[in-house]
Amino acid sequence: MKIRTTGAIAVIVTLAAAACQQDADRQERDAGAGPTASQTRDSAGILITENARPVDGSRLGWQVGSEPTVSIGAFEGEEPYLLHSIRGAVRMPDGRIVVANGGAGDVRSFTAAGSHLVSWGGKGEGPGEFRNLSWVAPWPGDSVVTWDGIPGRLQFSDAGGNFGRSVNLPRTYPRPLAVRPDGTILTVRQRERERLTIVEIRGGDGGLRASVGTYLNGEWIPEMGVDGPEPVVPAFSQELVTANWGDLVVATWNKPYEIRVLQADGTLTRIVRREHTPVQPTEPDRAIFVAEQMAYLGTFVNAAGDRMPVSYREEHFRPSLESRPLAEHFPAFSTVLADEAGYLWVREYDLPREERPAPLWTVFDPEGRVLGFVETPAGLDILQIGEDFILGRVKDEFEVEYVQVWPLER
Repeated sequence: MKIRTTGAIAVIVTLAAAACQQDADRQERDAGAGPTASQTRDSAGILITENARPVDGSRLGWQVGSEPTVSIGAFEGEEPYLLHSIRGAVRMPDGRIVVANGGAGDVRSFTAAGSHLVSWGGKGEGPGEFRNLSWVAPWPGDSVVTWDGIPGRLQFSDAGGNFGRSVNLPRTYPRPLAVRPDGTILTVRQRERERLTIVEIRGGDGGLRASVGTYLNGEWIPEMGVDGPEPVVPAFSQELVTANWGDLVVATWNKPYEIRVLQADGTLTRIVRREHTPVQPTEPDRAIFVAEQMAYLGTFVNAAGDRMPVSYREEHFRPSLESRPLAEHFPAFSTVLADEAGYLWVREYDLPREERPAPLWTVFDPEGRVLGFVETPAGLDILQIGEDFILGRVKDEFEVEYVQVWPLER
């Protein structure tokens, strides 16, 4: 009897070729050179993108330089380079670097190479002065907008630091987060009594343009108090993360791993998810949480310039911190930043007992598809990501503060 083998051999060859291609694709992904699997579907007009987690140890082919190209700051020397309590910094479209120096309450402008150009402001309540300089951002054209937190006013200056105008925001104290492409401002404000955070869009005149959404502050667990059940924020609670993403707004909890993207009027337009395995906190994690919170309280300074005494912290804060319930899971991520090329960077949450050599970010393309992991320099608090640079602030071993620009190669 003659056995027909041609078709069987063809099938075997095809399957073998497919298997080889799958192995090649897997090796490419493991090396960080290929995209991670993503699927997008439309659900009642909302685009939902589901992403696999990049392979452990893999990295996207983007490279952050081994050292900064610009570093502004000094232990001693000329006054403009002595920075203290940096409250913000930004690289302007023309390359200038503008720093909100909270310690002196002034704004300092530097060349793209880090040489001082001009300073303006200073402590005070007059036009162009600051009681609590808290934020700086580029304003359309070559102007600069700053935020004086205690009186709650925006101040606008030209490139040379010449005062233009100021705008008092409502006494509900909205706080600016970022200037949007259309010249409006993304803000948040708190309603403490109702435990709410309100995300809004305001114009350059301070007026309300749109309400993006209202969110419960954090994560609340009912605990039995003297007068019955009382809501308590657990250790490792979820937090609201807010940012611009082009002309859209990210306003989302940092657990689970789901990024909710809205239009300026609050309409949900996209949901971006990434595979994530939740991790449950334990008692050793609580001990680290308490230690970190106690250290943070030690940084508080009263009107006289005195720090909170250790004895006061121990008596009034430690008992409640130690009795605070643990959240069911750790947050899935910590920070969200959109770069100037339209990509979204989401920083992985650092678990208390797992040291990471450098911050790790998942990068999503403008459509919400995962590209891969990128590491950024250890200790660098990133404030801005351009097309070919990363700008942030950092402290050295002597607590000296710097603003640095690092090269980014995509």
